[in-house]
Amino acid sequence: MSDYLDHLAKVSLFAGADRKELREIAKATTEMKVAAGAEFVRQGDSGREAFIVVDGQAQVTVDGNEVATVGPGDTVGEMALLDKGPRSATVTALEPMTLLVLDPREFKGLMLGVPTIAVKVATALAQRVRELDLKLYG
Repeated sequence: MSDYLDHLAKVSLFAGADRKELREIAKATTEMKVAAGAEFVRQGDSGREAFIVVDGQAQVTVDGNEVATVGPGDTVGEMALLDKGPRSATVTALEPMTLLVLDPREFKGLMLGVPTIAVKVATALAQRVRELDLKLYG
C-alpha cells in the first residue's frame, strides 16, 4: 500500500495531499488499463465515471476535431459527473494507459472529503473554460 500511495502522490492532481487523503483516494479509485487506440469516453454518452490519467497520453476530440491531449495528472469525464449532462468529448488513448476510475458516488465523496482535489478539479475546469473562451473569442 505504501508504494501505491507514493505513486498517487506523484500524480499532479494529488500534489499536496497528505497520507490520509491519499489513502482516501486509494480506497475510492479503481485502476484500469486501456490499450492504445481505445475510446474510453464517447461524446454524447451518459457520464458514469471520471478518469484520472496516471500513465500515458490520450487525444480529446469534439465533433471529430482534436481539441487537446491529456496526460498524467489530468482528469477527464468529471464534467458529466458534476452536471449529469452527456459527455462533451471523445477521449482516445494514444498509447497504453493507466487510469484511476471514480464512479459518481466516489467522485462526490472525494470532492467533499479531500479539499485539495476539489480545488484542483475546479482549477482544471476553469482552465478549460478559459481555453475555450480564447478559441471562440480570440
